[in-house]
Amino acid sequence: MPEIHTVYAYFRLMILGIIPARFASSRFPGKPLADIHGKPMIQWVYERASMALDAVYVATDDVRIVEAVNGFGGKVVMTAPDHANGTTRCLEAMRLILRQGEHCSAVINVQGDEPLLEPEALKALASAFADPSVGFATLISPVRSIDQLDRPGEAYVVLDKEQNALYFSRNTIPHLRDIAPGERLRHHPFWVHLGMYAYRPEVLEAFAQLPESSLERAEKLEQNRWLEHGGRIRCLPFESNSLPVDTPEDLERVLARLSEH
Repeated sequence: MPEIHTVYAYFRLMILGIIPARFASSRFPGKPLADIHGKPMIQWVYERASMALDAVYVATDDVRIVEAVNGFGGKVVMTAPDHANGTTRCLEAMRLILRQGEHCSAVINVQGDEPLLEPEALKALASAFADPSVGFATLISPVRSIDQLDRPGEAYVVLDKEQNALYFSRNTIPHLRDIAPGERLRHHPFWVHLGMYAYRPEVLEAFAQLPESSLERAEKLEQNRWLEHGGRIRCLPFESNSLPVDTPEDLERVLARLSEH
């Protein structure tokens, strides 16, 4: 089982954080600008990412988000409105940022709906690039209780001996033959995907331009596209306490946690 790292070696790499942010959302319109104790959600994410990364930019297609980021002194780039996902928006943003004179060793696609984002998670992910063989990395978390298995909406991953992903699935993997469901954790480690990606610039260019793959369509998990085309994804273990916000009800949970602290 891969070791859970709590201390990361210092290394000199330029890490760029890009936060894709759309105003439109079927479940929560205007989510990036949702108020959290007097600040928009995107500001919470930006400030927490800035604690860990050398440079952070918001990538959006909405002038309201541009104005909000400018209002708190953040960096923002305007991207096209027709991106199918955050990966292609991240690629366009990276190109724009590099043309402005920035440079980077790696790019982290930071989720814009995690106002409780942990800076240590970004540091853990960035640490993957101390290994020059790593071009694509993501975060995973160990399953600690049986009720974390078989959850709708989660993505599970199996690893090789070097902590590279073998496959991501919406189903709990691996399947343990002849083991009762309640006994699985006693027989094998399980990992859940945390959904944050990091790339070297040339890998982001290559990944975003690959055609959609059959395994990506089957699981609705775009990282399987890279695996199906023969790429490797290094998986960094991290135990996260963040609360992603997909709905107004999720936002209430974030507000409740902040009130507790």
